[in-house]
Amino acid sequence: MTDGEISLEIQKGGRFVVFQYCASVIVISFLRSSNIYFVRAGGSALSKGWPYILITLILGWWGIPWGPLWSVKSIVINLRGGKDVTKDVVNK
Repeated sequence: MTDGEISLEIQKGGRFVVFQYCASVIVISFLRSSNIYFVRAGGSALSKGWPYILITLILGWWGIPWGPLWSVKSIVINLRGGKDVTKDVVNK
């Protein structure tokens, strides 16, 4: 997409999003963000977030104490369509 096409999509409601995921190994937990995805106006961010939800559901819970806390946080953010980073991307 060209810059003009992206600007038009953003005006229509498109946005750049990242998804969070959590992975744990015994007592060590990692909270990470995905690459940036562009979701067109009317598009479903949730469809792009499912892999990160699954990673968190399988690998996130096992580290105490942060694993369960970060897992819940990540799943909630991802089910809401991810974290909107449009302003950060556009202002770069």
